[in-house]
Amino acid sequence: MELKDISLSHDQKTMHLDHVSTTIKRGKVTTIIGPNGCGKSTLLSVMSRNNTPSTGTAQLAQKDLMNYKPKEFAKKLAIVYQQNEIPKELTVEKLVAYGRIPHNQMFKKDAKKDEAAIQWALESTKLIDKSTKSLEALSGGERQRVWIALALAQQTEILCLDEPTTYLDIYYQLELLELVKRLNEEHGLTIVMVLHDINQAIRYSDHIILMQSGKIIAEGAPEEVITEQLIKTVYGVKVLFKNDEPSAGLYIVPIGI
Repeated sequence: MELKDISLSHDQKTMHLDHVSTTIKRGKVTTIIGPNGCGKSTLLSVMSRNNTPSTGTAQLAQKDLMNYKPKEFAKKLAIVYQQNEIPKELTVEKLVAYGRIPHNQMFKKDAKKDEAAIQWALESTKLIDKSTKSLEALSGGERQRVWIALALAQQTEILCLDEPTTYLDIYYQLELLELVKRLNEEHGLTIVMVLHDINQAIRYSDHIILMQSGKIIAEGAPEEVITEQLIKTVYGVKVLFKNDEPSAGLYIVPIGI
C-alpha cells in the first residue's frame, strides 16, 4: 500500500493529517506510534477506507482505494477496532462466520471453503474450545481474539489493528501481540497496527511510523526511529536506553518529563 501527500481535514480548520506519505511493506509488521491526537488512528482509517483524504492518493496494488468495490476491498484488507459492539449472546463461531460475507455471492456459496476458513481462523487464534460459547462468557482478551479471528476468516492480505491492546491487562496484551507476531511469521500476513506502548512497538515491529500533529516525524526500523532525541522531541519525555537482558532486546525506561 502506498500513500502519497495525504491530508485530511473535516472542518477546514483542524488538520488531522498533514501531507503524509508512506509505504506499507508487504509481509512486514508496521506499527504507528505517537502522542494522543497525533493522527495515528486517522491514518489507519484512511488505509481502511473509513475516511477519504481531502488531498493526495492512497493506493493498494497500484489501484486507488476508493476504486475498489466494497467486497473486493474486504478481500484485500481487514480491520479490527479497539472497541466493538455486538449482541453478547452471539456465539464465537457465528461471529467469526461473518468474515466470510465478502466471499459469498447471492446465489453461490462454497460451504466447504467457508468452513475451512472459519476453522483456520479459530485454530490460529486458539479459540476452537470457545467456539460454541457466547461472547458474554469470554474475557476481554478472548473477545479481542474473536474479532481478530473474524478478520482472519476474511482471508485478506493485510490486517489492520487499531490499538488492539487497549483495555487489556499486561498478560492479554502480550498474548495478543504474540499472536500478531505468529500470524506474520507463519502466515505471511502484512500487519499494520496502532500502539501506545513504545517498548511493545520496538519488540513486535519490523517498521515503525512515528507521528506528531498529523505528520510523520520519522519512520524505519525500531532502532532507527526510537532515539533519545526523537522521544524527547515528540513526547516531551527523557528516557534511558537499555539492552541488558538478551531475551528482552532494546527497551526504554522513562526517567522524567
